Amino acid sequence: MFGLPIGGDRRSFLTGVAAFTGLAFISPERLHAGGNTTARKRRESAEWDLSWLDDLKGKHRQLFDVGEINGERSPLHITQNYLNAHRDVYGLAFPDINTVVGIAGRGFPINASDPLWVKYSLGEQWRVKDPKTGVWATHNIFLGDDPKSIEYHDSVRALQARGSIFWQCNNALNTVAHRLADATKTPFEAVRDDLIRGLNPGVKLIPAHTMLVGLAQEHGCTYEAL
Repeated sequence: MFGLPIGGDRRSFLTGVAAFTGLAFISPERLHAGGNTTARKRRESAEWDLSWLDDLKGKHRQLFDVGEINGERSPLHITQNYLNAHRDVYGLAFPDINTVVGIAGRGFPINASDPLWVKYSLGEQWRVKDPKTGVWATHNIFLGDDPKSIEYHDSVRALQARGSIFWQCNNALNTVAHRLADATKTPFEAVRDDLIRGLNPGVKLIPAHTMLVGLAQEHGCTYEAL
């Protein structure tokens, strides 16, 4: 079937034959591995709506990575300062300015509705005191209840009204759910379902904080830790 090359390199020829005939021993699964991987990625991505990343098209975009929180001052005042500065200096606002507030476990109560604060004593669990009463907070002091108050301007609702996106890390939410399940002697799945249903309106549940920090930067966001 194959003739030896005249005056050619016998070793190169045999290597080529082996490589060619070896294709016959590659399983159909291996031949289609690339396609299966692509299909799997599509299925996995369908479980998470990350399409909002493509809407980050402002001239200036910044991600604010929330760390520890306390009852003294909202960490969100930094995001407010960023928006105010671009408004005052350049006359820019959303959608020309994009701000994303990334929250994992340490900042979870920012993303939690008032009923969760009450049910799971989030003020005491996260050592957050109500600045008005000096006792453990029993409602989300970061949410923004009174639009006429000074505190409202760096609240979740005020920033959302200015186009800010808030996310919640799913991995961190699982950790929080385990912590609260232990504290309340409640099944983990029941607590997890509670937490997901009780996220503030508009919060994006994302697979992993570290993943989205990278993706946000790939979509043009600069990074600032709060």
